[in-house]
Amino acid sequence: MNEGMNFSMLWIVTQDKQSLINVKEVTVNGKKIEGVIGSASLDHWGKILGKYESNERALEILNEIFTKIEETSGISVTFTMPNE
Repeated sequence: MNEGMNFSMLWIVTQDKQSLINVKEVTVNGKKIEGVIGSASLDHWGKILGKYESNERALEILNEIFTKIEETSGISVTFTMPNE
């Protein structure tokens, strides 16, 4: 029994197009969008996925990621961070 199949794997291509990262969580921090890639107890390992001109734009992109996850029926979702 594989309980992980209930959750999609989220792959993000970073804004600089230099990395493809399997993220567990996506968070807006001011103008930046950060992805949590692993955690153990209270430690989190994260990476900046993209940096934008405003918090409002970062939140728009977070919503685009959410929409992409909702629209995808497979177990894997890939999202490319916009340049701007």
